[in-house]
Amino acid sequence: MNTYVTHLESAIDGTKLDAQVVQTLHKDRPLWVRYDLDAVRAAITREDLIARPPTLWRYRELLPLPFDHEPVSLGEGMSPLLSACRLGEAVGVGDLWIKDESQLPTGSFKSRGLCMAVSMAQRFGLKRLAIPTAGNAGGAMAAYAARCGIEAYVFMPRDTPVVNQLECALAGARVYLVNGLINDCGGIVKRGKEPMGWFDCSTLKEPYRIEGKKTMGLELAEQFDWKLPDVIVYPTGGGTGLIGMWKAFAELRRLGWLDGESSLPRMISVQSDGCAPIARAFGAGERFATPWENAATCASGLRVPVAVGDFMILDAVRESGGCAVAVPEVLLRAAMRRTISLEGISLCPESAACALAVESLADQGAIKPTDRVVIFNTGAATKYVETCPLDLPVIDDPASVDYDVLGR
Repeated sequence: MNTYVTHLESAIDGTKLDAQVVQTLHKDRPLWVRYDLDAVRAAITREDLIARPPTLWRYRELLPLPFDHEPVSLGEGMSPLLSACRLGEAVGVGDLWIKDESQLPTGSFKSRGLCMAVSMAQRFGLKRLAIPTAGNAGGAMAAYAARCGIEAYVFMPRDTPVVNQLECALAGARVYLVNGLINDCGGIVKRGKEPMGWFDCSTLKEPYRIEGKKTMGLELAEQFDWKLPDVIVYPTGGGTGLIGMWKAFAELRRLGWLDGESSLPRMISVQSDGCAPIARAFGAGERFATPWENAATCASGLRVPVAVGDFMILDAVRESGGCAVAVPEVLLRAAMRRTISLEGISLCPESAACALAVESLADQGAIKPTDRVVIFNTGAATKYVETCPLDLPVIDDPASVDYDVLGR
């Protein structure tokens, strides 16, 4: 078969749409990609994956790109799953792991979604893409667009981390800084679709970034030998990764690839209290989140005042028996330093929020000391040079060092 995709499906009302033409939203809400999972089950087994290269493309039967189209790839390998014993001891969880997405080609988990979106854009013959971004998504789109010669426009808040600005510009994208937030950037992209002739690659406004992100869940299952952890703690801005993983687990269960009676993880959505529309909606028992006013957080990926997939995030959290929480913004920088100093993992401030959430939930008893817990590190600390400014001591005279002072 050339593809196992059967159709696209509206996440809001189940309407079926043709997967062989370019689609965006239905009733201004996202779409699911649906597969013939019975045919996939007949075609491959989980053991067949062992002989395949360790990249996200090893799951090709569960991805939307037809087999006769080469992926637009930068060698996106499986991200490592690292035991975090020292951090676990500090936060009261004995079986804590970090899945380190910072080691993907563009330094963040955005490589997964954008390699898929750009590959599908090339498959459909699209020539010009535009994206509003908090930083990492723009860098990833710019890189993959450069890889295949597609024109890229990137709109980001003016105070986006400078490393993100630089990587977009170096990749040849047309980069514009906007006095506003990511939703203001999204408005520019939306209004420009007709006059500029670009395709809108905003989070969940095309159906394929979810499919790239769901490979986090497929990898996690394989890395744990097809037995899922008890809890997944995930930093949530637009929420594509959390939604994608929940979709992946449902597909794996349908395929019969999960071991025995393996239960699905409790999904914990984490935000900063400087921008917490999902946590607020969860606490209020709402299915849709109202926009957050005056959003402010040093974790730029969490500074998403309104998410088009809000109900998909909240549905996944509730179906899993999980929760959505907000942690104190004032503690993020310290949590980032603590986690990196304990584990040596280049942890971003978004994922530092997850470390805080684990500690808080463990204190409350919502996470048990014996639970297997996975934090997703969604990006490299080195992309956030503004987050933790340094005031390092200077040795003026290298020939006259007081070593007693150094040891204090």
